[in-house]
Amino acid sequence: HSSIYFSCMSSDILRKFANKLKVIRNQRNLSQEDLALLCDIDRTYIGRIERCLRNPSLEILNKIADGLKIKLKDLLDFDN
Repeated sequence: HSSIYFSCMSSDILRKFANKLKVIRNQRNLSQEDLALLCDIDRTYIGRIERCLRNPSLEILNKIADGLKIKLKDLLDFDN
């Protein structure tokens, strides 16, 4: 039971992050490729994050925050 709960919880957090990243990217009129270049991440990886196919590491999250010039805590704040 606990592994099923963890899987659902993990999927929910990935979905929230993917949605937030896509919203920020679209607000800034950035393509996935534009964002990838700003963050020094492969374009296909950005797409996989946005489709919840990848669980980004702290290092990747930090690269995204740096590329967007926002604080990591703001990138991970799903209430806003």
